[in-house]
Amino acid sequence: MTSTPPTTPAAATPAVLELAAFAASPGGGNPAGVVLDASALADDAMLRLAAELGHPETAFVVDPAVGGDPRHVAVRYFSPGAEIPFCGHATIATAVSLAERDGAGPFVVETAAGTIVVETVLDAAGRVEAMFTSVEPAVRELDAGAAARLLGLLGLTVDDLDPAWPLQEAFAGNWHPMVAVRERATFDGFRFEPAAMRTLMDERGWAGTVAVVQASGERLDGVDLVVEARNLFPVGSVTEDPATGSAAAAIGAWLRAAGVVSAPARLVVRQGSHVGRPSVIGVSVPAAGGVTVSGTAVPLLP
Repeated sequence: MTSTPPTTPAAATPAVLELAAFAASPGGGNPAGVVLDASALADDAMLRLAAELGHPETAFVVDPAVGGDPRHVAVRYFSPGAEIPFCGHATIATAVSLAERDGAGPFVVETAAGTIVVETVLDAAGRVEAMFTSVEPAVRELDAGAAARLLGLLGLTVDDLDPAWPLQEAFAGNWHPMVAVRERATFDGFRFEPAAMRTLMDERGWAGTVAVVQASGERLDGVDLVVEARNLFPVGSVTEDPATGSAAAAIGAWLRAAGVVSAPARLVVRQGSHVGRPSVIGVSVPAAGGVTVSGTAVPLLP
């Protein structure tokens, strides 16, 4: 009698949380997937799940208790098209999810970009607010050829730029080119071709976003500067990111290095209105070292 060899059961699909980070209003914020235990998932399974969700990024907790400590985790981040070293909004979403499960307090998060500490607290309404401090930032010059290509893809010229905010690259987990424009009409009206921008980003190693920013001029109590931001992220069906925590940290480091703000400084980054998902990101810029980004995450509306 011929027996049929046993088959290995397929790994069960892990529980996936879907949240919107940095939402300024209902329906706002940047969607993120969060898998709180992805320890059994292979790389291709994580990429496939991220693509199926279609959010800008999904965070996978690949070690839910480093050294046996459930408040020390290792996380990997996947967009619908590739793994990226770090994602700010998905880190906020992950920290909020962990705090709701395990209680507010600090978490240590191991990422491909380095180790970060995330503080979580309950606000007056009982919501979890999360604050991560970036890895050591860096700022470098953008070479002339890449700058010319980037401006050409955005339909901008040097005369469109704000001379007080230099055209450079900044890092706080991912490298982001920083493009500051003077006029609000230019900020609102520029267009770009996603495929061509993706090609340039891949060539330059910009795993995060292209940050196009403008000084708002708005005054808020306790805030030194309000920055309007559009973060270009052509991947899958996404072209523009509604809220970008890693870019917000990089903006803080960039403006500190340029002397635009005197540290310690408090910034607010407004983003997402151009894609119908208004977002607000708090940024604290110390005199030196990592930049702190704060925000909340709420269940994603259907």
